[in-house]
Amino acid sequence: MATKDPRLTRNNLAGYNKPKRTPNHPTKSHVVLAKEGDNTKLIRFGQQGVSGSPARKGESKSDAARRASFKARHAKNIAKGKMSAAYWSDKVKW
Repeated sequence: MATKDPRLTRNNLAGYNKPKRTPNHPTKSHVVLAKEGDNTKLIRFGQQGVSGSPARKGESKSDAARRASFKARHAKNIAKGKMSAAYWSDKVKW
């Protein structure tokens, strides 16, 4: 059996590819230990104190436009997959 990655316990993460809120981090709002194949990478993402998108149920046109703008602006980086901060930000915050 492979040994458990020390970054999981150090950052109190439930497992690989399981994002977690980091309320006490000075600049980043979330952290995830991304794993794709044999590669692992600790990724901090999201601006602290800034909400992503509000709940989609009954969202306003401006909120929908804000979401669409984010996805369009970061589409190239989101497409890079699990090893990019944009992917996780899109998945968790938007």
